[in-house]
Amino acid sequence: METKRNSPIGRPRGFDTDEALERAMLVFWEHGYEGASTANLTNAMGISTTSMYAAFGNKENLFRKTLERYTEGPSAYLAQAMEEPTALGVATAILAGTVRTTTRPARPHGCLGVQSALTTSDSGQEVRDLLVAWRNDGYSSVRERFQRAIDDGDLPPHADPGLLARYITTFAYGIAVQAASDISRDELQEMADAALRNWPLC
Repeated sequence: METKRNSPIGRPRGFDTDEALERAMLVFWEHGYEGASTANLTNAMGISTTSMYAAFGNKENLFRKTLERYTEGPSAYLAQAMEEPTALGVATAILAGTVRTTTRPARPHGCLGVQSALTTSDSGQEVRDLLVAWRNDGYSSVRERFQRAIDDGDLPPHADPGLLARYITTFAYGIAVQAASDISRDELQEMADAALRNWPLC
């Protein structure tokens, strides 16, 4: 007796979800959350508005997914920097990664998280809160790494890990803002080098 094959329920998606997310990420990166209209997003993704909502939910949910993609892709240098053997190496890698990522020729300049934080309407409140948490997560990772450096004797015992982490992350966001204003990679790297000249050493 011949058995029936189970047929997939529903219509198959007619687009590459991964590629669509990549394109949406670039739109948010270039225009920010509020500046990225639904029309901008769907045109870049090559899908209809109906398909976008069916696959990703609303615009905010799409942004959450693209922020995850950005964190694991272009912004992965932050997690990689935590593996550097010294605190100075961590700080150097964070700033170098910021300069490199925010000035890449084939990508939008600046930082997706910084560009999208400039939301002003009430509808952007949840996105602002999301990005505050995103930045705080980055800061906390750096602070914990610098505390470990103090415990290991790599930083002097009087060093303030929270202050150092705030200094590095704030400077990194400043680099991103300058990069979005088309300041050159070389100039930004010079600024990053200058910021680390008085790094506390044991």
